[in-house]
Amino acid sequence: MFTRRSLIGTIGALAMLGTALPASAQDVYVPLISKGFQHQFWQAVKAGADKAAAELGVTVTFEGPDTEAQVDRQIDMLAAALAKNPQAIGFAALDSQAAIPLLRQAQEANIPVIAFDSGVDSDIPVATASTDNIAAAALAADKMAELIGGEGKVALVVHDQTSRTGIDRRDGFVNRMQEAYPNVEIVTIQYGGGDHLQSTEITKSILQANPDLKGMFGANEGSAIGVVNGARELGKTDLVIIGYDSGAQQKQAIRDGLMAGAITQNPVGIGYETVVAAVKASKGEAVEKNIDTGFFWYDKSNIDDPEIAAVLYD
Repeated sequence: MFTRRSLIGTIGALAMLGTALPASAQDVYVPLISKGFQHQFWQAVKAGADKAAAELGVTVTFEGPDTEAQVDRQIDMLAAALAKNPQAIGFAALDSQAAIPLLRQAQEANIPVIAFDSGVDSDIPVATASTDNIAAAALAADKMAELIGGEGKVALVVHDQTSRTGIDRRDGFVNRMQEAYPNVEIVTIQYGGGDHLQSTEITKSILQANPDLKGMFGANEGSAIGVVNGARELGKTDLVIIGYDSGAQQKQAIRDGLMAGAITQNPVGIGYETVVAAVKASKGEAVEKNIDTGFFWYDKSNIDDPEIAAVLYD
């Protein structure tokens, strides 16, 4: 069971919000600091942010470190963005604790912070535009249990244990499995930094140590592709693989039957709503504290359905 927001409804509603903004909106500058650029997910978030910026007549920049392991680099980008004294800022934290001193500076300077994708363990952000990752990962656990017959060994490859998305997707999957499926054993949880090469090697190591493993969950795009590639390199054809996010490789893996299915977020909606919330906050208007941008399960049976295709990306 999960909640979602219609992409069409979201765009329409936000477009209406845009018409209510004052003429000085073009003076608003909103830098967005993402977790990285190496995944197509972030390009889709950027597309949503750019769409909102064009509709609302504001200036938006979008940047992130080369990899999702570069916490220090992301902190440097955040510091540089704040030094430009923007009207608001969007931030997707790689490490939800490490950024708090800078975010506190933003708060003291009356620069509203909009968290996106990954929340921050603080009340500093005035809003967070994100997926309910706990509920989404719980759905992934339900699907995994169903596909392995409710029993057997499974493992997780997660992108990190410092970001809110990494923590919530791990815990959402693990807690649901432990609470609802007592005959499913989680043998290990490994972290690959969201890098598909590192995640491939981790997957091979897990499979070699657990030849009777029935399923694996890759908790983001890079993790999921690493799981697929690792299983393929070892000739493991009976492994149930569930991914998270989208991208050309995951979509193809599902079409080819290498991956059972995946959870997709609404990355365009995340970017769009982040900018809309930032513009409203910069004007002193009230914003929703938690903006749920929705999620969907997709597999070979529904990947081409219009509602699903609208939130997938290459």
